[in-house]
Amino acid sequence: MMTQTRKEERKPTVEELLAKAKKPSQLAPPMHKFYEGKVQVMAKCAITSPKDFAIWYTPGVAVPCKEIQANPDKSFELTNRWNYVAVVSDGTRVLGLGDIGPEAAMPVMEGKALLFKYLGGVDAFPICLRTKDPEEIIHACELIEPSFGGINLEDIEKPKCFHVLEKARERLKIPVWHDDQQGTATVILAGLINAFKIVGKKPKESLITLVGAGSANLRTAYVLIRWGMKPGNIIMVDTKGTIYPGRKDITKEEDPWKYDLAQKTNAEGRKGDISEAFKGVDAVVAASKPGPGTIKKEWIATMADNSVIFACANPIPEIWPWEATEAGARIVATGRSDFPNQVNNSLGFPAIFRGVLDVKAKTVTDDMCIAAAYELAKFAEERGIHEEDILPRMEEWEVYPREAVACALKSMEQGVARVKPSRQELYERAVAIIQNARESVKVLMKEGLIKPPPPEEELLK
Repeated sequence: MMTQTRKEERKPTVEELLAKAKKPSQLAPPMHKFYEGKVQVMAKCAITSPKDFAIWYTPGVAVPCKEIQANPDKSFELTNRWNYVAVVSDGTRVLGLGDIGPEAAMPVMEGKALLFKYLGGVDAFPICLRTKDPEEIIHACELIEPSFGGINLEDIEKPKCFHVLEKARERLKIPVWHDDQQGTATVILAGLINAFKIVGKKPKESLITLVGAGSANLRTAYVLIRWGMKPGNIIMVDTKGTIYPGRKDITKEEDPWKYDLAQKTNAEGRKGDISEAFKGVDAVVAASKPGPGTIKKEWIATMADNSVIFACANPIPEIWPWEATEAGARIVATGRSDFPNQVNNSLGFPAIFRGVLDVKAKTVTDDMCIAAAYELAKFAEERGIHEEDILPRMEEWEVYPREAVACALKSMEQGVARVKPSRQELYERAVAIIQNARESVKVLMKEGLIKPPPPEEELLK
C-alpha cells in the first residue's frame, strides 16, 4: 500500500472553517441566476450548410427510422439513445430539504446532469414529475424508456424509493439506478476499504454502525453484506434508537426492507438510544439529519481506538470534521468537497453509467457497484492514501474511465451486456468520451460561449 506524508501547515481556526463551509451556499443563488441553468443541448453532428438537414432530418431520416422499426435495438446505434440518461425525481426527498416539490428539485437534477456530462461524458436530462404515486413514477419511466439508455432515480422518499427501484428494474430493459441508494453505497464502500487499510483493521471482521435508516444506509447495509461483511457486525440506528429484531414499530408491511435488516443485523442485540450504537465500534457511517450537533463528540469518544467517522449529511455534516478529530476519530470523511475525504456520489454514478451505457447493459446490479468501489479504492491507493486522502478527487478524471471499465466488465460477466468489447476498447472509448466532454467546456469558455462568472465580491453584494 502506498501512503503519503501530510505536509505540516497552519491549522485553520473554527471561524475560518465555518466561513469556508458557508461560502458555497452564499454563492449558489446569484450564480444560478447569472447562468439561468447549468446544462443545455448542443449539436454533435457536422453541419456544413442547410443542405445537411436533408440527411439529419427529412427526407433522409426516414431510412434510419425504418431500420429501427425493424429492430428497436438499432436505436442504440443510429441515435444518441446509447448515451441518454433520464434523471427522474418527484422532489420528495431532496438533499436535507425534504419534500420540496418537483420545481424546487430542478436545480439538483440539473446539477446531476452537469456532473453526468462533465465527469462521465453522459448526456443526462432532468425530469421532475408532478406525482408522488410510486406506480405513476414507474409508469413514467416505462413510457420514456424508448428515448433513454438508462434511468437515474433521484431524491425519492423512502420506503417508496425501494419499491420504485425494484419494480422499475423488473419492468424496464435498460439500467435503472437510484443514486441515493446505490451511488451512496458504492462510494461509502470504497472509502471504508481504504480507511480500514490505513487504521490496520479488517473491515469484514469489524463493527460498523450506520446512523440513519434512510435509502442511503439501508442500501449501504445490503451492499456491505453482499460484499462479504457479517450482517451481525452491522448496527443500524434510526430516530428512535438502535434497530433490533422484535422492535414493535418496525413492521414488514410498512417497510419490508428495514424489517428485513432488523432481523439480520445487530447480532449483539443492542438496545437503547444512538449513544449505545457508538460504544466500541470501529466505524460509524452517518447519512442522517444535517448537523452540526446530530452526532456528539462524547459519543465518538466511546468508540474503539483508531475509529473512522463518515458524516455524510448534506449540506452540513452531522458533526464538523474538526470536532470529530478532537473527540478521537482517526479518519473523518464528509459529503462536502470543501473538506478532506469527500464521500460523494459524484465519484460513482458518472463512471458507472459510462460503463453500463458502453456495453448497452440491460440492468445495473449491486455487484457492479462493488466492482466500482474496488476500482475507486485501488486508484486512490496506487497514487497514495493517508488519513485525509482516502478517496479519489473529482479533478482526478483518470479514475472515471477505469471505474467505467470495471462496471462494463462486470456487466458482461453477469450476462446483461448487449455488446462485448475488449477491455482496451472499453477503456479507450471511455477516455475519448470523457475527454471530449471536458474539452468541450474548455473550448466554450475560451471562446466566450460560456460566460466567465462575475467576481465573488460582486455576487455577494
